[in-house]
Amino acid sequence: MAQPAHVEPRYTAQSYFALVDSGVLRHDDRVELLEGVIVTMSPQSPRHASATTRVAEAIRDAIGKRAVIRVQSPLIAGPRSVPEPDIAVVTGPASAYDDAHPDAALLVVEIADSFLPQDRLTKAAVYAAAGIPEYWLVNLRDDQVEVLRSPDPAAGNFRDCRTARRGERIGIAAFTGASVLVDDLLPGK
Repeated sequence: MAQPAHVEPRYTAQSYFALVDSGVLRHDDRVELLEGVIVTMSPQSPRHASATTRVAEAIRDAIGKRAVIRVQSPLIAGPRSVPEPDIAVVTGPASAYDDAHPDAALLVVEIADSFLPQDRLTKAAVYAAAGIPEYWLVNLRDDQVEVLRSPDPAAGNFRDCRTARRGERIGIAAFTGASVLVDDLLPGK
């Protein structure tokens, strides 16, 4: 007789936050919810931390106060996903998020090194399914930025994907005339 398959519990955004409220998870635990699974996040290398700071500063310089830039904060990206992207550019004002996390973003950026496959596959699918119009993957391994646009939420992927290298500029789709230099996003070699 066949044994029933073992099914891992799947969490919703609501049950995930309930784990925090009840003390099972602490606010400072380095975890995020992806597709119903609580996933641990690795400690940041100095290059990862440097790139996160560089990206936040470059985007802030490019868009000014036209939006809110959140750094490593929760983003409700669907009923079963609450990633904490390295950078999320969301509509403002900042006070709109005093009592609730945003459930949409204009641009999401992940800095990738050791978790490159997860950021390229799982998180890209989560962000596409959420209809995030633009996702940048700052790829520290290959010293480049992967720019994904035009999400297909039903398919969970992006239709427009390109790679930007040092010396190039990347336009920020949500802000006419706003762009950043790839060199300003990547730490030195």
